[in-house]
Amino acid sequence: MVDRSNSKIAPEHILPFEKRVLELEQELKKTSGKRERATLSKELEREREAVFANLTPWQRVQLARHALRPRMLDYTNRILDDLVEFHGDQAVGDDPAMVAGIGRFRGETIVVIGQQKGVSTDEKVSRNFGMAHPEGYRKALRFIDMAERLRIPIVTLVDTPAAHPGIEAEQRGQGPAIARNLWAMMRVNTPVFCAVLGEGGSGGALGIAVGDWIAMFEHAIYVICPPERCAEILWRDAERKELAASALKVTAHDLMRLGVIDTVLPEPVGGAHRDPDAAADTLAEELDGFLDGCKGGRWGLEKRREKFRKMGMWRDAAERQGDDRERGEPAQADTP
Repeated sequence: MVDRSNSKIAPEHILPFEKRVLELEQELKKTSGKRERATLSKELEREREAVFANLTPWQRVQLARHALRPRMLDYTNRILDDLVEFHGDQAVGDDPAMVAGIGRFRGETIVVIGQQKGVSTDEKVSRNFGMAHPEGYRKALRFIDMAERLRIPIVTLVDTPAAHPGIEAEQRGQGPAIARNLWAMMRVNTPVFCAVLGEGGSGGALGIAVGDWIAMFEHAIYVICPPERCAEILWRDAERKELAASALKVTAHDLMRLGVIDTVLPEPVGGAHRDPDAAADTLAEELDGFLDGCKGGRWGLEKRREKFRKMGMWRDAAERQGDDRERGEPAQADTP
């Protein structure tokens, strides 16, 4: 589990923009005088507001990748009554980066699928930092099919930099494995809830993120390409990663406006790693609302397909100018 105590955050885990906040928190813990505590509390509140209410896209990328950010199993251990994990893809073997099984949430049976990055160094290596191989996506497909047969909801928890990029993954059919998952999740009749916990990277994330309701934590990211790689491709300069992060629209609020996700899950001040229990409670309440909607018939296959069809819709210049004339506004010049 992630330690909730700020005093346990090692110096190497402190992000540049939050140093002053942590310094004030430490000072407040050491101060006993009422007047001094009141003064420090006010300063701390102002600093938190100044920092975390105005985070740049790149700063949110840093929070999404924070070493202490809760992982998939941190959430399932907190919100599920139990989880029985299964292993293997019935073809090649097991992929520890992808966790799949059957769980109980507040008395209701659900299928759970998600990526686990790992916490300790050994676990990170054994789980390949949450980057699944083709057998991981085939394991996920097993449980998508199982949920369809058993008619129980699917819950996917996304947290991966990307699918594994190695040649061995390509040799074993990485692309087709992800494509089959996309096809299956766009056809499955059982309801699908998806949550982006930290990093939602490329097809590795999308391979388990086609759903009726897609939630995303406030400081998570969901992106086709890491900002560093995007900067290298566009400008041959990885140091322009901050500009790339802004241009890519990686943040939850950007993606909410674009219609890619359905809701933004608020995080504790400073990020989910500062209070994993509170973050888990937020996720649990969102999932509970989704499952209530399932009982009321709120979700359906056609609605899911319609939602994804609407993503990326655009209008041509003539149509926009016609709308402007109807409103009595001057026509806008075409953009190249």
